[in-house]
Amino acid sequence: MANHVSALKRARQTVTRTDVNRANRSRVRTSLRAMREAITAGDAKVAQTQYRETVSTLDKSVQKGVLHKNTVSRYKSRLNKRVKALATAKA
Repeated sequence: MANHVSALKRARQTVTRTDVNRANRSRVRTSLRAMREAITAGDAKVAQTQYRETVSTLDKSVQKGVLHKNTVSRYKSRLNKRVKALATAKA
């Protein structure tokens, strides 16, 4: 256990940041899960709406340092490809 005042403060900061980072990661995972479920359901309109929300969540995760920008770019590309395939399959 930390004994110095500065080390105690650092321990408190670590707990706080861990909680924030966990919440951010959870938000991203929940959004991705909802996106996959919308695609699986087969409704193009719902999938398109969910895609916009998911992209917003992913972009925020980059700003917060949860995910790397190239990783998010790859996710967005793959999701967009699946949404477009769903829209063309229905048409």
